[in-house]
Amino acid sequence: MALSLLFGLAALYFGGELLVRGSVSLARRLGVSPLLIGITLVGFGTSTPELVTSLDAALRGSAGIAVGNVVGSNTANILLILGLAALLSPIVCDPRAFRRDAGMVLVAALAAVAASLWGSIGVATGAVFLALLLVYLVHTYRSERLNHSASAELHAAEATLAEPGPHATWLSLSFAVGGIALTIGGAHLLVNGAVDLAQTLGVSDTVIGLTIVAIGTSLPELVASVVAARRRQGDIALGNVLGSNIYNILGILGVTAIVRPLEIPPRILGLDIWVMLGATLLLIGFATIRSRLSRRKGLAFLGLYGLYVAWLAQGA
Repeated sequence: MALSLLFGLAALYFGGELLVRGSVSLARRLGVSPLLIGITLVGFGTSTPELVTSLDAALRGSAGIAVGNVVGSNTANILLILGLAALLSPIVCDPRAFRRDAGMVLVAALAAVAASLWGSIGVATGAVFLALLLVYLVHTYRSERLNHSASAELHAAEATLAEPGPHATWLSLSFAVGGIALTIGGAHLLVNGAVDLAQTLGVSDTVIGLTIVAIGTSLPELVASVVAARRRQGDIALGNVLGSNIYNILGILGVTAIVRPLEIPPRILGLDIWVMLGATLLLIGFATIRSRLSRRKGLAFLGLYGLYVAWLAQGA
């Protein structure tokens, strides 16, 4: 059980890294712009562990892990990952770059809450989520390509977080394919270990999905944000988290619901989906009012996340 969890987490991390680096290197050789790479490949690549894990869990009938993984990852992205990044280096927000993406994160969070209130996310809702994501991506690319903006610079800069991969095309492709294989295998091991752990400890798979699985699948975002913070590029860490949260809800829940409709676990509807929405509103409020996430706010975010995890453990 423990080995399955550890090997699963390791495979997810390295698989995500290989996929992003191989894909970015291949895209650069094909002449794809850094802007498009940042919007699509980097954002999608860092969310691949969440996607494969939620799909694997849903196909096994474990909606608690499938939905808890997304909700828990989005909460961890804001409170844990941005909190840690701000603690390492205060994050200065460019209002022009922040406004649109933060607005879309809020739309995605509200869409998840609205869908959850129905008690399930079915094929039709999943299709609506994917359509919203496609509209957002097309609008973002077209507006930033035609009108040079601060957000365009931010998305292009996100591509630099993925270090240049191998130069040979075949090797870049091999990295990408190998990353996908590792991610799929890692997700399978992680879900196996998570289900076994839940049964051994006598806790719900939803709690495991909200904590261990969610934090584990957020490792690519954690690494990317820490690297950006250490380079004193906190705005890139912020953009990475915003993009990941949009992909997680609209892309991952959308795809998963189309493959296998998801029943929303009662505890997620009763608490955790609202914690995710609260964290989203807190981030937008702090960043909008001050245009800055200070070390003090980062520490507050980490403290709130610690309290949330402690509450989950107590109610497990």
